[in-house]
Amino acid sequence: MSEEIMEAKAVARHVRVTPQKARRIVDLIRGKQAVDAVNVLRFAPQGASEPVLKVLQSAIANARVKADAASEAFDERELVVSAAFVDEGPTMKRFRPRAQGRAGRINKRTSHITVTVAPKSTASNNAGKAGTR
Repeated sequence: MSEEIMEAKAVARHVRVTPQKARRIVDLIRGKQAVDAVNVLRFAPQGASEPVLKVLQSAIANARVKADAASEAFDERELVVSAAFVDEGPTMKRFRPRAQGRAGRINKRTSHITVTVAPKSTASNNAGKAGTR
């Protein structure tokens, strides 16, 4: 029962990065230890790594708060990124003038980034379910 309490999730909605670019970054950290994933994201050159890093750090902080509320010992090094996925958010449509009086549509896409962290034992039980999106 205590392992389910330790599973923590964080979601960032309407992030102004395309889902395709965010998925490339999320695929790097899925299944890794949380501390290693933070280091990977911190030094990744892609611009989408910053919002994903913030969501991961938020999920780790949420796990810490849940452990404190349950009066359990908390060790950040035991956490694993059990699930991480990116869903497409609403697209902002903008128009740019083109030749001969035409207008070209520009799609400014947004993402909903979700990261779930859990202790190693729980994450290994959910390994088949992690990252199915």
